[in-house]
Amino acid sequence: MKKEHLNIKNHIVKINGDKFYLAKAMVTDIPEMVNIERDVYDGKAPWTDEAFLPELKPRLDRFYLLLRQEDELVAFIGSSLNDKQGDCHISNVVVKPKYQERGLGYFLIAKIIKKARQLNYKTVSLEVRISNVKAQRLYSDLGFKQVGIKKGYYDGDHEDAVDMVLDLSLYETIPNNFGI
Repeated sequence: MKKEHLNIKNHIVKINGDKFYLAKAMVTDIPEMVNIERDVYDGKAPWTDEAFLPELKPRLDRFYLLLRQEDELVAFIGSSLNDKQGDCHISNVVVKPKYQERGLGYFLIAKIIKKARQLNYKTVSLEVRISNVKAQRLYSDLGFKQVGIKKGYYDGDHEDAVDMVLDLSLYETIPNNFGI
């Protein structure tokens, strides 16, 4: 993969009538990313500054996007890219609580799916907490299928994860109203 394949122009996007600034995440965004995770996960950030640092340093196998509204970081998504397997693995989808259920997660996932298609990947994969039924429904709406359960997957509480995969060969278009 070449560096230009991961370039995006930072720009304004409209999601359900609201304007947001879409940008590639950078190392300087890490403190805000950890803070959003704390907001979402009851004061406990699953990823630390140290965990995000290698993810956001310039490399060709990671792709992170974020959304800002009036300079406030409101959502981000992270993914790892595996050229050999043709898989884009979504590692994080985080939306600030007051911005949830407004289409931001859907928008970011659709962007990652579009990037995977541009790279001619075969699949997009992810894990989701077995208790996070709302997120599972969102992923299913986007075409992801459950392919298994990973027992004790999450650190700390050892909750099981639902393993989900989107087969891009069966996936024609992204159903949305965002102009993606």
